[in-house]
Amino acid sequence: MGLFSRRRKADQEPEQVDPTAQEEVAEERPRPERGPWDVADMPELGQRIDLGTLRVPARPNLKVRMELDKRTRQIVAVSLSVPGSALQVQAFAAPRSGGLWEELRPELTASVEKQGGTADEVDGPFGREILARLPVTTQDGRMGHRPARFVGVDGSRWFLRGVISGRAAIDPDAAKELEDLFADVVVVRGQEARPPRDVLTLQMPGKAVAAEATPEPAETTSFDPLTRGPEITEIR
Repeated sequence: MGLFSRRRKADQEPEQVDPTAQEEVAEERPRPERGPWDVADMPELGQRIDLGTLRVPARPNLKVRMELDKRTRQIVAVSLSVPGSALQVQAFAAPRSGGLWEELRPELTASVEKQGGTADEVDGPFGREILARLPVTTQDGRMGHRPARFVGVDGSRWFLRGVISGRAAIDPDAAKELEDLFADVVVVRGQEARPPRDVLTLQMPGKAVAAEATPEPAETTSFDPLTRGPEITEIR
């Protein structure tokens, strides 16, 4: 499934990958100082929950919710929640050259503004990010806004996006826990050729190495602010 609504013609063809060349690139690439990590940079997965494409940290009191695409019924995102805040994580195929986040920020900003929200680019712990106020309908039927932070990291032929909502979207102290979670995610991209921007689907949690991290049942939800309106799952 393609996530983003506007795709250039060149993006529609899968990138042809020479597995031998990919191994050489992985050996030559310097290990980043901070995650999110490629599995080549983090071979010891440690205390993480196996979701297939992603390995997410297993932490005390962390709730895990898998999110489905209504049309394909595939698992396309995971929401990690702590009291008062949530982090939605999605992974996508990306060009070997990287730079997808720089390309996508203007598109995301334009989409949020078109639907009645506001979005500003600011500097954050992962580089440039988007601080948005997303339009929502309140319980009494009036229109309101909800803050959210969009963060992104370009990896080795993958792109990882996080959406922080709840108190952590506006409170730096509350945000640190979710920022640390995002930085500790490991991406297992695989060697297959995939068109840039294609979502890397997930699987139901495998063996959770920390009993406190309890996956919740999968449910269908609107997860994509670029193609379905800026609607982010909020877990309380």
